[in-house]
Amino acid sequence: MYRLGVFKPTGPLFYSTIANFHNHFLTLEENFCSKLLTSCAQTSNLLHGKVIHAKFIKGSFPNSLYLQNHILNMYFKCGDLISGHKLFDEMPQRNVVSWSAMLSGFTQHGHVNQALSFFVYMLRDGTSKPNQFSFVSVLQACSLHESLDLAYQVYAMVLRLGLESNVFLVNAFLTALIRHGKKEEALEVFDKCLNKDVVTWNVMLSGYLESSCLGLPKFWVQMNKEGLKPDCFTFASVLTGLASLSHLNMGLQVHGQIVKSGHGSEICVQNSLVDMYIKNQRFFDGLKAFSEKSEKDVCSWTQIAAGWLEYGEPAKALEAIAEMRMMGVIPNKFTLATAFNACANLAFLEEGKKAHGLRIKLGVEIDVCVDNALIDMYAKCGSMDGAWGVFKVMDDRSIVSWTTMIMGCAQNGQAREALNIFDEMIVKGIKPNYITFVCVLYACSQGMFTDEAWKYFSSMTNDHGISPGVDHYVYMVHLLGRAGHIKEAEELILSMPFKPGASVWQTLLNACQVHGDIETGKRAAEHAMNLDRKDPASYVLLSNMFAGFNNWDDVGKLRELMETRDVKKVPGTSWIKLEKTA
Repeated sequence: MYRLGVFKPTGPLFYSTIANFHNHFLTLEENFCSKLLTSCAQTSNLLHGKVIHAKFIKGSFPNSLYLQNHILNMYFKCGDLISGHKLFDEMPQRNVVSWSAMLSGFTQHGHVNQALSFFVYMLRDGTSKPNQFSFVSVLQACSLHESLDLAYQVYAMVLRLGLESNVFLVNAFLTALIRHGKKEEALEVFDKCLNKDVVTWNVMLSGYLESSCLGLPKFWVQMNKEGLKPDCFTFASVLTGLASLSHLNMGLQVHGQIVKSGHGSEICVQNSLVDMYIKNQRFFDGLKAFSEKSEKDVCSWTQIAAGWLEYGEPAKALEAIAEMRMMGVIPNKFTLATAFNACANLAFLEEGKKAHGLRIKLGVEIDVCVDNALIDMYAKCGSMDGAWGVFKVMDDRSIVSWTTMIMGCAQNGQAREALNIFDEMIVKGIKPNYITFVCVLYACSQGMFTDEAWKYFSSMTNDHGISPGVDHYVYMVHLLGRAGHIKEAEELILSMPFKPGASVWQTLLNACQVHGDIETGKRAAEHAMNLDRKDPASYVLLSNMFAGFNNWDDVGKLRELMETRDVKKVPGTSWIKLEKTA
């Protein structure tokens, strides 16, 4: 028989058992606490994270470097950089994980200079050597820094440490090169990388999108040949590049690959697919792809609204935006710019005012481009008071803002105000561009300001270094023609430093018709017809001039010439708005 012995809590075995149990219990607590902190970091639950930190300070959880690093990571993931930095300074011990958490936190929240300074501090401290995670964060910071020199220095350290085969570091360095416009250098690094992953290829695709997309189709073929499986970002990038190149055939092939790969339901891919069809003038294919979407965001709706506008259906664009709002999707600045352009095309002032109300609600999220579109909408709807109201409250006026106001005034019978705006712009130090002078000369033409027109025309080259183009000559000829200076207008055309286009001669021809200068009109018509035999405008203007002098024989000959050359007169059109239908 066995006798039960009495357990005596003494001896090394007992203390070893107790120690092991205690360590096991602490490990369980650490794991539990770390899971809680990870959850707080993932959900950005700063309040619960701080509660756990408070319990840690009170001793409710094990005082370990492992947990301190989790708390540090939680603070940075939740965006509380001050508390994270304070905790790091108070830590009695730090390891490479602690330093890496700081570097990653500062970089992810855009504090690039602090991240780089902290990396230098880490190197000087010397207690922990940077690892691959440290270098990834530092290279990410370098990619966002204005100078690329730092990225070269950091990557040189990576090479010295023998980490060049680490694909995460290669990808981070490629990103830095691409963001600084060094695509050729990035291609060299890319070619030397032996273990490329899908991110490596995606980084290079983004480089093609940021510079020239011309090499993108070849790059895409190379990627397929190497058998790499594209992800949703890959497909979205390729479609965006093909859209800008109007490369429909390859776009159709990519569409087929998307269907086979199962990425067709992802919204970023769907949006890029619609964009590819619209930019290839296949609007209804884009509309079909849009209708097949299971989910539509503000980009989806704005794309289709802009597509309708480009297709020549501004009313349909407004309908798409209205449907978007009914679906509860909040418009962004691009949606509003599309709405303003649609209202401008239709001269729908009331609809434009409603869109203006949305712009006011969005407030600071709007940039100057949207307000420029708003000014243009008011001007094209004939409401210069509305245009002035927007222009005066703009904090940051671009050259487009000033130019739009100049043109708006000129188009609405306020030619003198248009020139005053230009003069004010020059006084404020805003540099005019080619289009600005087109609008200024148009204003002079509308207001019959001949002397001012010559002054501005001369100042283009003398004061602003802008060579006059065909548009500037058209308005100068138009002004001189309206003023009856037919000979001077013809001399200006003949003195042009480049070959005059048909539009310049047609402008002179129109002036000849008004003032009855049939000989000059014939010469102008001959030049215009020789430059563009199919344009009916030259024939119609000359025919009207002959008819004005009862020269019916020449009118008949001209009509026969039009039939011989198969020139078709374009019928005039007009539109009115009946209730809610344009």
